[in-house]
Amino acid sequence: MDTLALLKKYNVAAPRYTSYPTVPFWETDKFNQEQWLISVKNTFEDYKSEGISLYIHLPFCENLCTYCGCNTRITKNHGVEQPYINALLKEWDMYLNVLGTKPKLKELHLGGGTPTFFSAANLQKLINGILEQCEIAPDAEFSFEAHPDNTTKEHLVTLHQLGFNRLSFGIQDFDPKVQLMINRFQTPQQVENITALARNIGYTSVNFDLIYGLPFQTVDGLTETLKKVIKMNPDRIAFYSYAHVPWLKPGQRRYTEKDLPDSESKFDLCNLGKNALIEAGYEDIGMDHFARRHDSLFTAAQKNELHRNFMGYTHQHTQLLIGLGVSSISDSYTAFAQNIKTVESYLKYIEKGNFPLEKGHILSRKDLKIRQHIRNIMCDGKSLFHDQIPKLAHHKLVPLIEDGLISLKENLLNVNPKGKPFLRNICMALDERLWAKEPKSQMFSYSI
Repeated sequence: MDTLALLKKYNVAAPRYTSYPTVPFWETDKFNQEQWLISVKNTFEDYKSEGISLYIHLPFCENLCTYCGCNTRITKNHGVEQPYINALLKEWDMYLNVLGTKPKLKELHLGGGTPTFFSAANLQKLINGILEQCEIAPDAEFSFEAHPDNTTKEHLVTLHQLGFNRLSFGIQDFDPKVQLMINRFQTPQQVENITALARNIGYTSVNFDLIYGLPFQTVDGLTETLKKVIKMNPDRIAFYSYAHVPWLKPGQRRYTEKDLPDSESKFDLCNLGKNALIEAGYEDIGMDHFARRHDSLFTAAQKNELHRNFMGYTHQHTQLLIGLGVSSISDSYTAFAQNIKTVESYLKYIEKGNFPLEKGHILSRKDLKIRQHIRNIMCDGKSLFHDQIPKLAHHKLVPLIEDGLISLKENLLNVNPKGKPFLRNICMALDERLWAKEPKSQMFSYSI
């Protein structure tokens, strides 16, 4: 079966597997705050020398990017910054009381929203408030997401002085018609200038996010975008498939399915981007991620040291990830927890000294086993089953074997080169909670 036929066959709604179980299949009725905090404390004690990861969600944006699927709050009122930062620091103090001692911080990421919505001075106050309560690991990696249109030299200098060494710019597409439809504006010159400035300041890894399948996107337009991006030579590129979910994100109703590339055209855009990046010397890490050979993501992939968590691929491996802020997700290895999704409710919970948890999941022994196999496949391209593969899983793996995407020998599952674009589909074959529920409505984005 040729590549195009495989893309058509396996283009189904599939999780991105930043966790297992995935959020829609959490057993929220069996979760409570006491269990969650016990799991956080136990994992911290068991892996204290390893360190922790910290994710901080900064949800504010001045304008709505209509394609966006993130949890955002649109406002031009920058008076929201200070109360939100105060709440974040109070939530952090609450977790520090649970841990009982200063943690070693190995990974810190600011996501959004638009972290650079916040002034450099306020970001400095936030990060100083976090770091003064931590021991910073010698190999720690701090990163943040930035909008090229509002990121200033002051932002870059301040965060770099605080230890940030990696940043990600949301580019998506340079085609003016596409930018108009998705309400996301930045010129190639702006991006080139801010990227050069970041590198001159000392950032060692710059990522660009690109999306294919956007409204009015064409092969010619994406070709021009890719040429300009490759010339700027970012260290990493995330090349994502656009997920059209207007029932979840009403901003996407600005356009209709008729304005989106059809399936054939989207396949062409996908292949165009991946081929262009590989021809330009980028290495395919997996799951839409590409990196230069000097980048730590590529090095980790070569050494089988990649890790995957709610923040995506990373070369830092910690068992405990604490998420602060509205809608943030935390992972204690044996449990997951997600914060409430509205800013007002989040602030009220914190003001009262309560953890702002909305839902969570306690992982069973079976969950932990499947989670590890899925992570192995996502990160290493292989996994060894010490126990016999369940009959249903084996049945679901058979078509993948027949199509040459994987090989299975003596309980060792290997992802073949042909199967690398289909990691989500391969993991789905092991996803027992997905099989059990067989959702009747679309819960995930399409794999292509």
